[in-house]
Amino acid sequence: MLDLFDYVQHPHVGQRKETGPPKVAQAAASLHGPGPIGRFNAKFGLKITLIVGTMWTAYIFTLLALVSAPAAFQSGDRIVIVAWIAQTFLQLVLLPIIIVGQNVQAVAADARSLATYNDASAVLEEAKQIQEHLKVQDEAIQQILATLSPPKST
Repeated sequence: MLDLFDYVQHPHVGQRKETGPPKVAQAAASLHGPGPIGRFNAKFGLKITLIVGTMWTAYIFTLLALVSAPAAFQSGDRIVIVAWIAQTFLQLVLLPIIIVGQNVQAVAADARSLATYNDASAVLEEAKQIQEHLKVQDEAIQQILATLSPPKST
């Protein structure tokens, strides 16, 4: 029988099976380095972000900013009032609120990425099934051709 096609698996398939989807720890190691200092920096930065990136922190920062508000407004100086709004209130309060929003967006992005990864895995498995199906069809066609071909004379 004549075999017309040899399936060669793409090298990425084996690598993907070994590594699985990307993880936060892998990203942190590539960003800060895999050593103990890099791991500490990544953990410390993540911990601070988790603490500051809450609405409770935004509420606390709002109260903290409001402590100095009366003095800024009583001064009557527009520059002092604008500085208090821009440098104290907006920066102090908006920082944790922006982080909260980014965290929500990151969770949604992670869910989309995981769905895409799972879809790609499903497509890969379907492609493997198609390859198997084609192999069986090729064998059946070869058998049909062998029965239809006249015997070779010697």
